Amino acid sequence: MDEKSRQLFSRACELIPGGVNSPVRACHNVDSQPLFIARGKGSHLWEVDGHEYVDFVLSWGPMILGHAEPSVTAAVCDAASGGSSYGAPCPDEVSLAREMVDALPCVEMVRMVNSGTEATMSALRLARAVTGRDKVLKFTGCYHGHADAFLASAGSGLATFSIPGTPGVPAAVMADTLLAPYNDSAAVKDVFSRHGESIAAVIVEPVAANMGLVLPDEGFLEGLRAITAQYGSLLIFDEVITGFRVAFGGAQTRFGIDPDLATFGKIIGGGLPVGAFGGKRRFMERVAPSGDVYQAGTLSGNPLAMAAGLATLRLLKSASYEALEQRTKRFAEELFSILKAKNVPVQVPTIASMFGIFFCEEAVGNYADVLRCDPKLFTTFYKQMRASGIYLAPSAFETGMVSFAHTNEDFSRTLDAASAVRF
Repeated sequence: MDEKSRQLFSRACELIPGGVNSPVRACHNVDSQPLFIARGKGSHLWEVDGHEYVDFVLSWGPMILGHAEPSVTAAVCDAASGGSSYGAPCPDEVSLAREMVDALPCVEMVRMVNSGTEATMSALRLARAVTGRDKVLKFTGCYHGHADAFLASAGSGLATFSIPGTPGVPAAVMADTLLAPYNDSAAVKDVFSRHGESIAAVIVEPVAANMGLVLPDEGFLEGLRAITAQYGSLLIFDEVITGFRVAFGGAQTRFGIDPDLATFGKIIGGGLPVGAFGGKRRFMERVAPSGDVYQAGTLSGNPLAMAAGLATLRLLKSASYEALEQRTKRFAEELFSILKAKNVPVQVPTIASMFGIFFCEEAVGNYADVLRCDPKLFTTFYKQMRASGIYLAPSAFETGMVSFAHTNEDFSRTLDAASAVRF
C-alpha cells in the first residue's frame, strides 16, 4: 500500500531537506511517511497510488470551498490564458482589495503579498515604524510564520518537532520578542507594566489554530484591545487561518474587535500562494510608495491568485457559514462521544468550520495545556484513521478543517472509522 508515495519520498529525501518542502508534512511525529497527492476534488484527495481520502486538512485551511471548485478553477484557467505574471498591476487586484475592504471591519486599505509569513512580517515592520518602538508581544504556542521575530515559542511545525529555540536567528532579534501565555490577561498586563512604553504591537491569532484549536476565553481579546490602546501599541490580528473561515468578515467580525492591522493568507487566493496585510488608512498610508515603510514583491497581486481569490470571496459572500458551523459542531460532538466511549481522555473543541482533537482530561486553554496532552494516543488515532481513508493533519498541534464541500456521507465515513480505532 502507498508504494509510489514511499518511492517518491525516498527520492525526495536525496533532493529536498527531509524530503519535504514544509517540515510537518514529513509525518515523523505520527510514525508515518507522507502521502504524495495526485489530485483533489471537493472534500476528497487521491494520492499517487490511487487511494482516496476524506480531507480534513484542506491545504491547512484555505480550501473552504473544497478542492477544484468549478468557478474558482475556471477563473484561474481564464487568467492563465492571459499569462501568469506581469510584475505590474492587474484589474482583479483592485477588485479583490475592494471585496476585502468591504468585508473586514478594520481594513480600510490592503496590500497584497505572497504568503502569510510575508504578511505578518510586513505588518510588524509597519507597526514598528508607526510607533517608533521595537518590541512585539506574541503568545506562547501561536505561530505567525517563520520570520525571525516570530520564531520564539511558536506552535505548529516548531512544536511538532520540539525544536528548542531558533537556530539561525540572532539573539539581538529575539530580544525584542516578548512572550505571554495565550488567554492569560494578567500576564499581558504584567508584560505591559514592565515594557509597555517599548511595545510596538501585540500580535495574536484571535483563535489559536497552530497548537491545535484553542478558543479565546471571554474577555481575552477585549483586554488586548484595551491595553494596546492604553499604551499606544498596535493590535495585530493574525487572521491567516481565521480570516473568511470563522466568519465571512473574519474573527474581528465574529468577536466584535477592531484591531489596528490584520493579516490574511491563502484563503483569499482560493488556495494559491498569496497573503495580505491591511488595516486603518492612517497606518497603511505609511507603506511605500505612499509612505516610507518599504515592502515589495514581484509576484504580489499576480493575476492567477487574484482571479482565484476574487472568485472565492464572491462565492463565500453568499455561503451559509451558520449551516456549515452547525454541521461541523454536530460532527465534532459525535466524534467526542465515540472517543470518550473508548475510555481515552479526549477533548474535541470546535468553532465555525474548525475542530481540534486533544487527548487529555481537561479543556485546553493555552500551550502549556496542549503539552500535557498525550501525543502517543494521537499517533495511534492518526495512523488508524489514515488507514481507513481519513486524511487528518499529521500533528497533534494542528487543527481539523471542514469545507462547504464535505457531505453527510463524509462525516459518517469518518465517524465509522473513529468507531473502529483501537487504543
